[in-house]
Amino acid sequence: MPFIVLDDDNPYYMRGLKEYENDKMFLIDTIKHEQDLYEKTCEELLNFEIEENN
Repeated sequence: MPFIVLDDDNPYYMRGLKEYENDKMFLIDTIKHEQDLYEKTCEELLNFEIEENN
């Protein structure tokens, strides 16, 4: 699943990259969070288009 790091979450992403060797799960959890946000946005956009066509 693709993801986009939101500006507000960028410090967490950068920390995850910097500390990856010491704490892999921090980066993984940050990416999963961003993927969840991306998926929710996509679903909302798809639902909007379907509702508009009906």
